[in-house]
Amino acid sequence: MIFSDKDSTQFADLETPFYYYDLSLLDKTIASCATEADAHKFHVHYAMKANFNPTVVQRMQSAGFGADCVSGGEVNQAVTLGFAANKVVFAGVGKSDKEINTALDNDIFCFNVESIQELEVINELAEKKNKTAKVAIRINPNVDAHTHHNITTGLDENKFGINSWDLPACADMLKKSPNLEFIGIHFHIGSQITNMEVYKNLCVRVNEFAAWFEDRGFTVKVLNVGGGLGIDYHNPDQQVPDFKSYFQIFADFLTVRAGQEVHFELGRALVGQSASLISKVLYVKNGKKKNFIILDAGMTELMRPALYQAYHKIENISKKASDVVKYDVVGPICESTDCFGKEVELPETTRGDLIALRSTGAYGEVMASHYNLRENVRVVFSD
Repeated sequence: MIFSDKDSTQFADLETPFYYYDLSLLDKTIASCATEADAHKFHVHYAMKANFNPTVVQRMQSAGFGADCVSGGEVNQAVTLGFAANKVVFAGVGKSDKEINTALDNDIFCFNVESIQELEVINELAEKKNKTAKVAIRINPNVDAHTHHNITTGLDENKFGINSWDLPACADMLKKSPNLEFIGIHFHIGSQITNMEVYKNLCVRVNEFAAWFEDRGFTVKVLNVGGGLGIDYHNPDQQVPDFKSYFQIFADFLTVRAGQEVHFELGRALVGQSASLISKVLYVKNGKKKNFIILDAGMTELMRPALYQAYHKIENISKKASDVVKYDVVGPICESTDCFGKEVELPETTRGDLIALRSTGAYGEVMASHYNLRENVRVVFSD
């Protein structure tokens, strides 16, 4: 997505702020992922938490992907938007009884289970419905994803998954739970991972845990390695992630036995570069120590920078060439954390200029809020 003078002219008549989706880029990204996954007969589930805009999700369904859900609402949305129930997986460290029953009623493919107590609950609820629930055990492999602390999920200190020392008790629970069918093991070590060596380490651990279950008489049909593949926030015009290299890591280092399936749960890599948040400059405040650009978009539209200091490239799409000035780019929300970037070099900016915050297709629109009684954020598609 490279913005042109034509874009800024067209956007001038639209009410800001809004998320702008480049559907051609989205389609190109999805197609690349599908092609590279198919080359290894890998199964991809789209992580709906990244972006559950119906237009986006339906493109994932049309590509033949499954759905990775982390709430009962996402399970319902996936089924409503056409995903086959046998391609829907339900993860999450805190599934409520209501959510579990929703998934059971929809006969989903699998629960990714994160505690021994959760196994008990699913077994009890399935028994009441005279059903058998398929489960994969999410294991905490204690693999460092080398990403931001707040989006690391695979260490012993994290709340996610079953720790290795609890696996014997987990195996015992599976054996005495008649309404559970163990189908495999599941991992997810974090998000925005760009160091491919991390995935080699994960493969080693997956191989070890698969062998552990097989040695105890379990048949491991599914190896679900999660997702987490990152995007380049600093260079958003290099847009489609290297899915070929990503999948090749698992093809080279994962031990896959006859009859086993390898599943992935990708989100950010599929949608991250496909959208930008377009905002208008309300005011420019020039001071002795700081120059501020105050936008009509704030943390209510894009939470990531306030939540964990996430970087998004910021562009003035109304001015392509001008004297460069350093600005703190902030929003209108009554919080000091409502800041998108500090000391950002931009062309000299004036009231009414349009600003693009890039790479916001993942965890952008879906995390918008009504704090300060803000309106729903608007959405514009390239078609």
